[in-house]
Amino acid sequence: MTTTTATILDGNSIAAQIRAEVAEQVRLLSASGRRPGLAVIIAGDHPASEIYVRNKIRACQEVGIHSEKIAPPASVTTAELLATVAELNRRDDIDGILVQLPLPPQVDAQQVLLAVAPEKDVDGFHPVNMGNLITRRPTLVPCTPAGIMEILLRSHIPIASRRAVVVGRSLVVGKPMALLLLNHDATVTICHSKTRDLAEICRQADILVSAIGQPGLITDKFIKPGATVIDVGMNRVTDKQVFRQLFAGDAVREKAFQEKGFTLVGDVHPRVNEMAGALTPVPGGVGPLTIAMLMENTVKAHRLRLNANRGGMR
Repeated sequence: MTTTTATILDGNSIAAQIRAEVAEQVRLLSASGRRPGLAVIIAGDHPASEIYVRNKIRACQEVGIHSEKIAPPASVTTAELLATVAELNRRDDIDGILVQLPLPPQVDAQQVLLAVAPEKDVDGFHPVNMGNLITRRPTLVPCTPAGIMEILLRSHIPIASRRAVVVGRSLVVGKPMALLLLNHDATVTICHSKTRDLAEICRQADILVSAIGQPGLITDKFIKPGATVIDVGMNRVTDKQVFRQLFAGDAVREKAFQEKGFTLVGDVHPRVNEMAGALTPVPGGVGPLTIAMLMENTVKAHRLRLNANRGGMR
């Protein structure tokens, strides 16, 4: 039997295309008026959050977006953060507001997130933006699902009339991903931790998106031959036994694992590469698109505000 391998959908390459397009849009907007602006709020001592925010600020600098990092102390109160958000909502030079989670435990994170003006909600989590997505109105879409759609569209993966399965029902990925696929005329099934016969349902998918956060859960038994598989998972594996189950015989991975003491793996088992038609790698698949789409959303928010009196974005 001949063994074939999946086409690798290169997220780094697609993200670079989007960043270049955003940079050109920012250049034109700056020449005709002012450049888009993004404010990022980060509170507390979370090293991972600091890395994420630093990467977002760097991306803004690369594409020409004005950026501000607002870092109140870990002792900040809900009232103080609400006042900060209110001030940013009023500022004309700020088009996007991003609240980096987690916030300190004494802060009501949901109250703070809901205080962000929908037209400046570049994360796309506000109920108004979710409602716009459901009703197919121009809106700000959560960055990771938006990035996945760019991968599918720019890779010329057929969506209309195809069967799509989304594993995971979070507001960050699962639910908006299902809506985007539905809006592109796919027939969509959402699966979750209570779904029966998960593998059987996944095997029906022409497009399978996994965002459940369990390393190697999606094996070749879950895959329809030739399906497009989008792996949103980013799991840190440190257990040697789990590593061997996933990467037995991979000398390159083994050496890196021994040197670092960990490896990154998605929700999709490496063997799926022999069954799928197309596959996003981890790392280098979906991840790079998230920040690229944050930049895109900031420009989109800028246009939304410019065109507010003309019925929406252009």
